[in-house]
This record gives sequence, structure tokens and C-alpha cells, in this order.
Amino acid sequence: MTDRHSLAFAYNTNGFAHHRLDEALEVIAELGYQGVALTLDVHHLDPVRATDEEVDALKDRLRSLGLRIVIETGGRYILDPRRKHYPSLLSAEGRERRIEFLLGAVRIANRLGAEAVSLWSGRPDPGLASPDLAERHLRSGIEVVSRGCEGKGVRLALEPEPGMLVDTLGRFDALVAAVRPADLGLTLDIGHAHCLEREPTPEIIHRYGDRIWNVHIEDIRGKVHEHLPFGEGDIDFPPILDALRQIRYAGLVSVELSRNSHDAPLQARKSIEFLRSL
Repeated sequence: MTDRHSLAFAYNTNGFAHHRLDEALEVIAELGYQGVALTLDVHHLDPVRATDEEVDALKDRLRSLGLRIVIETGGRYILDPRRKHYPSLLSAEGRERRIEFLLGAVRIANRLGAEAVSLWSGRPDPGLASPDLAERHLRSGIEVVSRGCEGKGVRLALEPEPGMLVDTLGRFDALVAAVRPADLGLTLDIGHAHCLEREPTPEIIHRYGDRIWNVHIEDIRGKVHEHLPFGEGDIDFPPILDALRQIRYAGLVSVELSRNSHDAPLQARKSIEFLRSL
């Protein structure tokens, strides 16, 4: 018998890049999503410029709309207008700016009552002398940000991503074993797991259980890392959603379609209809 534990669906604001944040939240709530994955960005609560008053106003708005929230930190050009996702925790220069950005995300998450802050490792920087140095930079950066979460009720969840230093769950496991403190959760992106893992995704969900603190969902065709609307790829979603129900996953399941902002309202509507149909 299938466990009917219900899942809470959300939509990532990186799929509403052409909307004002307040209007994006309104559309997301109207469509029946229960939460939002807020990607901090130059046009969506820029943490470099946002005031406490703006954050508090957003908290009130989320409450009035009935939306839960997780904080995402994958804004493409938020730290450098010329280089995507730069600097990262691995960068030979400027990594302190990434750390400060992530600590700012933690402060915002604390003020908003967000359920998690999601981050990724970054890509290996050609300017680093060795792979070992990249791993040391990553561990030390994660440890600083993790300490910044202490006493704030904020959970830090790392997302393995194709092309980055931590791309697979095996590398995630090695990082968790190496960092101190080791209270680091997993952002499980269903498409990324489909691309890179040999183990079926439902088995991954059962294996990681309580370590999964955040979930991204989208379709994927073959093993190509390109986020697609549901039905345009090859992923078999019912067993995946059933596995999340069976482990009684209580976090948000966030649709991530950053390349579909040009028709965001339509894609958001079609996505929630698809997920509800399952």
C-alpha cells in the first residue's frame, strides 16, 4: 500500500526571472503551491543591498500568502557581472566574498524563518595549484558557513551538481565525513541524480532518509544536464514521489525551471497540474 503522506510543492524564483519578486510570489501562491524556493539575486532580494525592513516585509508577505520558504544561493552573476557563479568557495581569489554572501543568506534565512539554505561547491578553479587545495578550500568554507548557522535555527544543505567539485553523492558523503561540524544536509536534485547516479533515485531517497533537507525537481532527457518541463524528458516520477512520501519527507519539493522564465506563469501552472496528477 502506498503511504499517502502528502508532499509540499514549491516553485523556484529563478524560473520567474522577468517578474518582480512580489508579483512572482503572488502568481506562485495563486496556482496552489505551498512554498517558494527563493533564489537570492540582483532582482530578487539582493542580499548585498536588502535592508532588514525589506526582509521583514517579505516575511509578512509570505505569511499572508501562506507560503513556506527555502533560500537558494545559485544566482548566476550576483557576485561578478562578467563570470557566472564566480567567485565560488573554490576560487583562488575572492572566495571570501562567496563566504560572506552565504553568511548573508543565512542571516536572511534566519529572519524569514526559512527551512533551509541550499548551496553548491562550485567548479574547480584553474588558478588553484592542486585538487587537494580545492578540497581544503571547500571544507574550510563550509565549516565557516556552518558555524554561522549555529544558534539561528538555519539548516545548511549542499546540492551535488554536474560539473562541480561535489557532483555525485559519493563526493557529498566524503565532504560530510571531512567537515567539522558535520551537520550538513543534502539538497537532492532529482534531475542531477538521474544524470550522474547509477542507483535508482527511489533507492537514493530511502538511503539518505533524514539527511535530505531540500528537494529540487524537473525532467531530464537522457543524461544531459538540462532542466526540462515535466513530460519532456525520461524521468519516471511516481516511484520518486512515492519514495519521498514513504520516508515522510517534510521539506519542500521545488520545481526548478530557470530557463523557462519567458513563460513562467504557464510553466508554473503546468508543473503543479502535473505533480498533482501523480
